[in-house]
Amino acid sequence: MAKICLDPGHAGGSTDPGAVNGKTGLQEATVNLVIASQVKKYLVAVGYQVLMTRTEEEQVETDSLEYRCELANNWGADLVVSLHCNSAASKQANGVEIYTTAGETAGDRLATCIINQVTGTFPDLQLRADWDDGDPDKEENFYILRYTDAPAVLLEMAFISNPEEAKKLADSAWQTDMARAVARGISDYFV
Repeated sequence: MAKICLDPGHAGGSTDPGAVNGKTGLQEATVNLVIASQVKKYLVAVGYQVLMTRTEEEQVETDSLEYRCELANNWGADLVVSLHCNSAASKQANGVEIYTTAGETAGDRLATCIINQVTGTFPDLQLRADWDDGDPDKEENFYILRYTDAPAVLLEMAFISNPEEAKKLADSAWQTDMARAVARGISDYFV
């Protein structure tokens, strides 16, 4: 079976909590790890090999994006999925978005598979898409996307800075549904 590298964004704790909800203190790194751990559980249950770039609440060495990419590359990952929570100055900013590198790549198909499952599971979550090239992914030169050998995507699951979406990101049932959607999207890529 395929080898999937899951990247729970940020190193966690005081090293790098990622975005933090100003009112509740909810840390992006914590949410990313919880959901990635569940995605791993679902993928392993159906036979995939899974490597996580971070497995602890705070893992200092994972503060290096080079470390994360080398981990995936040295393991020979077939896909890399980086999970994040978005944040913006405006508390009204909302929705889900997925990123790949520029150009037509296998990452585009992976992004479409994942985002179709996520938007199907959460029809109330606005899709923030870039349809200019015919698919929903946005293209950015993010380090984790550029320096991994395998097709890679970065999923911004929702806005931790938005009060309503932060409640969802903190909700265990919502986290489970998101993890299932991401796992199904990864499986869809191999169909």
